[in-house]
Parts: sequence; C-alpha cells; structure tokens
Amino acid sequence: MKVPFKYSLKNVFARRLTMALTVLGIMLVSFIFAAVLMMANGVRQVLASSGSPENVVVIRESSNTEIQSFVSRYQAGIIQTLPEIAAADDGTALVTGELVVLINKNIRGTKTRANISVRGISAASMKVHKNIKLISGRMLEFGKTEIIVGKKASERFENCGLGQTITFSNTDWNVVGVFESDGSSFESEIWGDVNQFLPAFGRPVFSSMTFTMRDTSEFSAMRDRVKADPRMTVDLKQEDVYYADQSRTLVAFIEILGIFISIAFSLGAIIGAMITMYAAVANRTREIATMRALGFKRRNILIAFMAESITISILGGALGVLAASLLQTINISTINWDTFSDLSFSFTLSSSIIIQVIIFALVMGFLGGFLPAVRASRIKITEALRAE
Repeated sequence: MKVPFKYSLKNVFARRLTMALTVLGIMLVSFIFAAVLMMANGVRQVLASSGSPENVVVIRESSNTEIQSFVSRYQAGIIQTLPEIAAADDGTALVTGELVVLINKNIRGTKTRANISVRGISAASMKVHKNIKLISGRMLEFGKTEIIVGKKASERFENCGLGQTITFSNTDWNVVGVFESDGSSFESEIWGDVNQFLPAFGRPVFSSMTFTMRDTSEFSAMRDRVKADPRMTVDLKQEDVYYADQSRTLVAFIEILGIFISIAFSLGAIIGAMITMYAAVANRTREIATMRALGFKRRNILIAFMAESITISILGGALGVLAASLLQTINISTINWDTFSDLSFSFTLSSSIIIQVIIFALVMGFLGGFLPAVRASRIKITEALRAE
C-alpha cells in the first residue's frame, strides 16, 4: 500500500518553523553554488563571445596570448598573401596586424589601479571584428592621437569617458568614441591607430595578425601548410578557440574554489535537514505505528519520509536559484590570469546551471533525510502504540 504524496506534502508544511529554517539553509547553500557557477559562466561567455570561428588569430609559436606574442613584418607580409583570406565588399583583404599591450590606470572614484588592454588596430580591424558597434561619439581618425574605448572600460576607469583625455606612453590620447561588442572582452579594451601605438610603445612589430577566412573548412590544411614553412614560427588558432583557451585557468579556479566552499556549507544544511526529519519522526511515532498497523510497509514509510525531505530540498534549491538570478544585473571585474588585464563580466544564469543546482539540493535533501527515514521505517508497532 503506497502512502499518498499529499500526506508527505501536508506534513512538510505542518512544521512551519523548522521547515522554514531548513529551507533557508538549503537555499543559502544553493545560492552560493549557483552564484559560483554563474561567475564561471559569465567569464566563459565574455571570452567566448570575443571570438568568431570565421576569424583566425596568428601569434608567435608557444605564446598563449597576444601580449606575449610578436609577429615580424616579414611574417605579417606572408600572412597577408594567404589565398584563404576573405575579401570585403570593396575587394580589400580582411586581414589586420594588431598590437596588444597593458597599461595601468586608476579605477574610477578610487586609488586602486588595474591593468587595461590597449589594442592598436587598422582600418581593416573594424571589418574583421564584426560585432563592434559605436554607441556614442565617432570612429577615430587614423594618423591622429585619437582612441575609442570599450563600454566597460569607459565606465570603470578614470579619464576613459567620451571627450576625456587619457595619458600613457608620454602621449595624450583623446577619447572620441565608446563602443560595445555584444558583451565580449573587447569592451574592456582601449583601441587606437596601430601605426600611432607602435612607436609610442617602442614596438617595432605587431603582437598578432587576425584575418577572416573565406571558408572555415580550409583552416586545418592552411594551418598545417603555414606551420610547415620554416620562416613562419607562428601558431594559428580559430578566434573562438583562442579566446576559449584564455578562460580555462580562471574558470577552473572559480569552479574548484566555489565547489569546495559550497560543499563545506552544505554539511550544515544536511545536518539541519537531518535534525528536522528526526524531529518529525519523534513527533509522529504513534502515527507511523498506526500506519504500519493499517498495512503500510516499511518501504512505504521510508519513501514517504524521503519525499518530505526531497520536497524541502527542491523548495530550497528553487529559492536559491531565484535569489541567484537577481545577480544577473551586477557587473564585476577580475584579472584575466592569462593576460593579466582587467576583465569585466556579469553573473550569467543558464538552464544547465539551474539543473546542477537542483541536483545539488536534491543530494542535500537525500543525505539529510535518509537516516531519519530509515529510523521511521524501523519503528516497532507494539512499542510505539504502548508509548505515551
């Protein structure tokens, strides 16, 4: 004979105070777990959205990032002649040589300093990086000391607002435009004329080359051909892969640390659930014995009490996800450990995170309710009925 689910549901809400405290504990742990996963997902999404599988990034062999890389003028000339490079509507090749360096500036309203990525671009860069959109001001004029600033960098750093002047490399640079790029890491950068930046930073060569392919299926063959050329000590990566690789170290650290903290806190939630369910068993000893006398089997009692514990855990997990979803309006910054530059991102919720949090809450509910449920199922009928 099965115990109706409404019986378990009714008993969950019969002990409002203890149930509320248990739900709160599970909710807090679920909130922390969800927030950690959302942070990691936010970093991953920011860097992933920076790259396109149609674009190829060329950096020095054994370099992990553009900041560590250089591509000689001779190598750049060879790259520019690759037949796999697509052409723009006006017939020009969609290829650009870029410089990427770091500068250290004050965060707005504080004395704290952080690194900003400064990218030297050419006119072709705006065609190669297709998701760039000016949201205020105008495009910089090449040949002048003008820059455009990513939306997040403009909001975060001093003297990076539209119409302001920022000084680096002994030169005053005028901010003439602010751009966005679908939330990618480019929004944390400063862009200017590569031919102005190269002498300003004392760099004789590009950091990287980026180009758009006419057919992505040609990438593997092209990469193998270029790397086989003894003159080309370079590595070629599709742009989405290049930026995804940058997220791995930081994402792994966030996830490992967050999971460790969540597990530590979950022990308290499990103990709370266990205390709640043991109290329920103690208060309903005669009721359980009566159910056994009416023909309910031990496993039915076990399942009924497990249903109560799991119902509480699902409720706590759902509330934790709901609370964590409110974090999506918050933008935060951290250091990209691969480039050592400031990276702004937001908490990003996804369906997979919701599923992981609910499963995590279910595990807490199962572990917290199993032993009390076993205790309930083993109550002896005669002793329980005789007890006062």
